[in-house]
Amino acid sequence: MKIRVEDVLQYHSTGKRGKVEVVPTKPCMTQRDLSLAYTPGVAEVCRVIDKEADAAYEYTSKGNLVAVLSNGTAVLGLGNIGPLAGKPVMEGKGVLFKRFADIDVFDIEINAKTPEEIIAVAKALEPTFGGINLEDIKAPDCFVVEETLKASMNIPVFHDDQHGTAIISSAALLNALEIAGKDISKVKIVVNGAGAAAIACTKLYIKLGAGMENITMCDSKGVIYKGRTDSMNRYKEEFARETEARTLGQALVGADVFVGLSVANVVTKDMVRSMAPVPIIFAMANPDPEIAYEDAVDARADVIMATGRSDYPNQVNNVLGFPFIFRGALDVRARNINDEMKIAAVNALATLAKEPVPDSVKVAYGGIDLQFGKEYIIPKPFDPRVITWVAPAVAKAAIETGTARVNIDDWDKYTFQLEERMGITRSVVRTAITKSQGSGIRIVFPEGEEAKILHAAQIIIDEEIAKPVLLGKRAQIEMKAHEMKIDMEGIEVIEPSRFEKSQEYVDEFFKMRQRKGITRAEAARYLERPNYLGAMMVRMGDADGLVSGLTQSYPNTIRPALQVIGMQEKRTRVAGLYIVMTKRDTYFFADTTVNVDPTAEDLAEIAIMTAEVVRRFNMVPRVAMLSFSNFGNTRLPQSIKVQQAVALAQKLDPTLSIDGEVQADVALSPDMLEEVYPFSSLKNGANTLIFPDLNAGNIAYKLMGKIGGAALLGPILMGMKKPVHVLQQGCDVNAIVNIAAVCAVEAIDKVRNGSH
Repeated sequence: MKIRVEDVLQYHSTGKRGKVEVVPTKPCMTQRDLSLAYTPGVAEVCRVIDKEADAAYEYTSKGNLVAVLSNGTAVLGLGNIGPLAGKPVMEGKGVLFKRFADIDVFDIEINAKTPEEIIAVAKALEPTFGGINLEDIKAPDCFVVEETLKASMNIPVFHDDQHGTAIISSAALLNALEIAGKDISKVKIVVNGAGAAAIACTKLYIKLGAGMENITMCDSKGVIYKGRTDSMNRYKEEFARETEARTLGQALVGADVFVGLSVANVVTKDMVRSMAPVPIIFAMANPDPEIAYEDAVDARADVIMATGRSDYPNQVNNVLGFPFIFRGALDVRARNINDEMKIAAVNALATLAKEPVPDSVKVAYGGIDLQFGKEYIIPKPFDPRVITWVAPAVAKAAIETGTARVNIDDWDKYTFQLEERMGITRSVVRTAITKSQGSGIRIVFPEGEEAKILHAAQIIIDEEIAKPVLLGKRAQIEMKAHEMKIDMEGIEVIEPSRFEKSQEYVDEFFKMRQRKGITRAEAARYLERPNYLGAMMVRMGDADGLVSGLTQSYPNTIRPALQVIGMQEKRTRVAGLYIVMTKRDTYFFADTTVNVDPTAEDLAEIAIMTAEVVRRFNMVPRVAMLSFSNFGNTRLPQSIKVQQAVALAQKLDPTLSIDGEVQADVALSPDMLEEVYPFSSLKNGANTLIFPDLNAGNIAYKLMGKIGGAALLGPILMGMKKPVHVLQQGCDVNAIVNIAAVCAVEAIDKVRNGSH
């Protein structure tokens, strides 16, 4: 990707200058708000904290606030450019903390030349922050600063330039050695670079089992050997060893592993050729590695290669570490980040790389196939699972080693809280999966030959969400499953042309449709179509629900279901619902897919059906019937229709919290409702939005997905006699699994209520 200077400058200067801002987390709109936030009310909080210091974690932002502290003496690859020029980098670090772990950051750039000055500033900041991330401080000063602060402070202090690279590269190294079939205690390792990152990496490799006697460290002067006096310090001296090698090239002969944390183009093809079989090369100099990726793989076909760059496989990127390490440390109020916590992060990352990669991650990286192997030894930075693997591992290690101030008793709940915090998966999805697990519900997938359906079926089995039934040619499905390494145990396959109940189904279909112009021969042909056969399986009780639409249009998917299964008793129409999940809240939008211009009666029925769905997710529906007007302030047919719908819905279900007609912003604003419309029943704001027509509903949910950044689950088809759900064309595997869980929950609900 080519980045122009003009683009970068414009990015940082357009709109608000810089990349960060401070946003209040509490309302500050009224005089009462001001009195609570500041004087006189805030004095009460101060008194509590004065009596009990740990109360600061309950009443202030300390517990989620990290200082990114730098004096700008070793910035990126820019060197000693000073604190002011380094500020854009520190702001960027804050953005990464927030983006990847929802940690708030103040970047603090200080005019400090000596370690003593930096130490004094950092120690003085302890009351404000839950942790301190030291950044871009030159070696050896950074060692002195971190060692001193860790020994004297009661909050985590972490120099990411050292330990971030060490943790990520260690995870990559463990996996690379596993692929190469080599023992970490026996491999010969050459480290080029003797700065903060190189020394931290080497120390961590040793803690993971590497032999000190098998490690050779080099700097710009060559090999660091016993007796060398040129450009040495006590930190380098620790790694001096008895060796005849004096140059990097000599050191690399027969080496198993090269770790580069130095400068570009210091390793040649001949050096790579001189290494041991299946050499592991981590060329992590940025932006240009010690040897170009193309040159390394050209020199040796068996090489396992990692760099610091995102445009090549196996990027060793610190963002895989520091946000999640701090997340885990902050969540247990750790006093420090110790070696056990770092190793826990290493093992979590190494293990995660061996797990199947979600489609969403593959899409984010251009659709490339990511499977554990030579070109995928470390997770990708935008893999949303990293936080739920690394943060709990770090938190557990902190508790086990006694550095945590608080305990976590329910780890499943903690993982769920992390997912909610990051918007990875929302409570409705988790509720659906939890409620469906172990139910034995059978869900038929007419598009059984599709790779995504196969992958989803595997997850559905693993999660015990349902029993998937795939329709399609058995040979085709089994061949694809073999290619994808899908375990078919528990996944049923039905080939339409060989279905043992074909005649029974044809008889029933002909009976249903004989007065709709269908002959018996035509009935047989209809049931060769997977969507019709799947719908008949649901009708005949051989399946409990149907999920389809991955490769077909919405009308072509629901038409067979309507013809075969039909609408629920006492329902006059079906409707489409989308669950719209923002980072903090979940909303239910209807009708978004079916009814173009519903009547007042239609809207009332849609509201009742939507409320039923909301309750399935253990939520209380608060229904707003939307319009362009508020509670009668405009008397036009469109708004009157919505008023009438509210009255009809209240008669159908007097227990339902429903109001309107109301504008969308008012419906979602509890303060405005209380102040301007105190008579409204929507006291806490709406979570269920019923749109006046298909134009409004369809546009709204799509805007929420594209502009609002909300996650969308749907469409969920309401009003059917038995569960039928339609996938968005081309959706990812996670969406299929989630819809299957929703389908299973509906099937369970219908069985419980005797309507299945």
